[in-house]
Amino acid sequence: MSRWWTETAAALGDAVPLPLAALLLLAGALLVALAWYSFPAWVPRRLPRIGRPRLPRLRLRLRLPRLRLPKLRLPKLRLPKLRRRRARPDAPVVPVPAPRAAEPATAARAGLADRLAAEGRYAEAVRERLREMVRLLVARQLVEPRPGLTVTELTAAVARVRPEVRPTLHTAGAIFSDLWYAQRPATAAHDHRMRDLAADLRRELAAEGDPR
Repeated sequence: MSRWWTETAAALGDAVPLPLAALLLLAGALLVALAWYSFPAWVPRRLPRIGRPRLPRLRLRLRLPRLRLPKLRLPKLRLPKLRRRRARPDAPVVPVPAPRAAEPATAARAGLADRLAAEGRYAEAVRERLREMVRLLVARQLVEPRPGLTVTELTAAVARVRPEVRPTLHTAGAIFSDLWYAQRPATAAHDHRMRDLAADLRRELAAEGDPR
């Protein structure tokens, strides 16, 4: 055994210098002494885990009564329909009914207007009387027949040559516009007034010696 120790010490002496070996032995002795002195503080203590008591879960189900509110039926408000009333201009801009091709004589046109008035078709009778007036102006070359001619243009064109017929044409155009564009109900009074205006126009045109 002494030989083993001797060989081991010689091997350690060859690998580690003697002063270092002595220092390591001293340090080891100090560590052992400190461990012995502080025993059992350095020994880990494992305390048993104390679990929290599990309380039973209380599930409360509260059933509240359903409140059914009565349905309120509000009355329907019906607003009155507002009818738009077209503004009545001083000189309505509406196309004049052009005279038909191959117009018959004035007496025949007047007879057609009278027949329409006798049947109660006063709006058509007013239109025929206005056509008669336009044909009369075209025949005297006071206005050129062209499609889309309005009452305002017709009145202005004729008034430049014959200013005295302007009120008659303006009144006739206003009656025609009220019945055919403002959709007002036609009456016998409209037809009578239009017939008088046609007669006034013929008389005014003949006043300067124009041939009838």
